[in-house]
Amino acid sequence: MRPSSLRIALYEPEIAGNVGAVLRLGACLGVAVDLIEPLGFAWDDARVRRTAMDYIDHVSVTRHPDWAAFHASIGDARLVLLTTKGSISAYDFSFRPDDILLFGKESAGAPPLVHAACEGRIRLPMRAEVRSLNLAMSAGLAVGEALRQTGGLPA
Repeated sequence: MRPSSLRIALYEPEIAGNVGAVLRLGACLGVAVDLIEPLGFAWDDARVRRTAMDYIDHVSVTRHPDWAAFHASIGDARLVLLTTKGSISAYDFSFRPDDILLFGKESAGAPPLVHAACEGRIRLPMRAEVRSLNLAMSAGLAVGEALRQTGGLPA
């Protein structure tokens, strides 16, 4: 099976371990990963490679110097932001095969400029007394649902 056209984009990620885990997710599910800089760690940080392990060699990673460069690169793809402020559950949202699932930085989410550029703003349902899931866990749940809906899960 060829890799999916679905993509994961991380807006200014701050934690190397989270990026490594998302790279491993992308490798396992055949989903490319876009990293929108600045990153909160050095890219050669050993923690990224330790978390992603040898899976990093099996995922397409594109680094963008900033939001403008990333946004200019997406063509007709639809941006879908995962946010605690989303009004619709990821499980009630209709994903498309070429969506880009965008995740904000761990400490602050995505700024208003990024929210405004997204066609969809969705959330993962969770108990009211907790704030949010870990970035990599959120990516796993959302990407899994998007691939399930679009028939893109690996065999």
